[in-house]
Amino acid sequence: MVRSNNQDSAFAGDYLFLVADGMGGHAGGDVASALATQQIAQSDGEPTGSPKETTEILRKAVLAANRKLRDTVGDRPELAGMGTTFTGFITVDDKLALAHIGDSRLYLLRDNTLKQITIDHTFVQRLVDSGKITEEEAKIHPRRSVLMRVLGDVDSSPEVDTEVLDTRPGDVWLLCSDGLCGYVEDPDIEKILRRRNSLQGAVDALIDKSLAHGAPDNVTVVLVETTAEPHEIVDPNPRFAGSAANAPEPRDGSVSTARNRLLNRRRPVRKAPVVEESHFESRIDEYLAELIAETKRRNRRRRLLWIFGALAVLIAIGGAMFFGYQWTQSRYYVGTDGETVIIFRGVQQDLGSLSLHSVAEDTGIPLKTLDGNERRQVERTLSAGSIEEARDIVLRIGDTNE
Repeated sequence: MVRSNNQDSAFAGDYLFLVADGMGGHAGGDVASALATQQIAQSDGEPTGSPKETTEILRKAVLAANRKLRDTVGDRPELAGMGTTFTGFITVDDKLALAHIGDSRLYLLRDNTLKQITIDHTFVQRLVDSGKITEEEAKIHPRRSVLMRVLGDVDSSPEVDTEVLDTRPGDVWLLCSDGLCGYVEDPDIEKILRRRNSLQGAVDALIDKSLAHGAPDNVTVVLVETTAEPHEIVDPNPRFAGSAANAPEPRDGSVSTARNRLLNRRRPVRKAPVVEESHFESRIDEYLAELIAETKRRNRRRRLLWIFGALAVLIAIGGAMFFGYQWTQSRYYVGTDGETVIIFRGVQQDLGSLSLHSVAEDTGIPLKTLDGNERRQVERTLSAGSIEEARDIVLRIGDTNE
């Protein structure tokens, strides 16, 4: 709902399922994910080897896609710097042959509990793994868009994570771009998957949830469920999605009602944040050193700001106390020390151990010589705005007493 083009691509075949999230801006992200997806989709077919062998086949297909992207940049230099993530697997009997690079993710819902399977190849994930920041801090870190590994023209032989995964009947496997997991919390994803009536319904609900958060990034979702028996392939045509699709593909029920409502609105439900483009950073150690130096500078600035702020607060409090005390010393009241009538300077209250009043004049008028009403007034004290006003009060008391 923010981007003008779709840089995501996806494929759901007979045995191969994948998601790719392009990077490189308007000029290259959609091209990168589409080329990689179409190249790797050629690997879709019934596996003939073991799960481990199939994993190696998928890894080589991913590297072939990387070469395709490099060759494309050679022919079209304006696409330099484009790249894409890749997360996908091939089903082999009751196993999954997984390959992964970038920050698109694979989740598993098993026994109604959601678990993230892949590890993001991002700079913030490296900081989390090293204990420098927490998972919560990673979500708002200013470098969260920096990728450490991608497919593209940046690395001739990128490192691709591979793994063989066990499956059980009832497992639901979720492939998604960070347009979903970057804005929808895992507990919300789990809740939608647990309450699903169908896989397609869950896909629609997950995308609707991202739209409800403003959908600041492209969002792509692929769901695969493990069945007890081999599943008959009803639709022999593989499904491409996003920029890899040659044309919009009709879907049963079309777009969900909730999505229609959101897409037809002039503004998203929530104000969408500005999305920083993902970018690749190959100089990991140099980049880490640069970021550490930047963090030190930022922390130093924060400490200085904190110190100046604390000083400003202390000065403000001290000023308020000084001028407040000065004001109290401009006030007077007539009272008693228990024996005689006294004119006090200040106010009756004390500030902790600090007395806010002192004797200005001892009138020498014995308290016992006053009648009952005057004595009570003096004991309760009589306020005055100046020393002259206080003396006038004393004179009136003295006159009455005479």
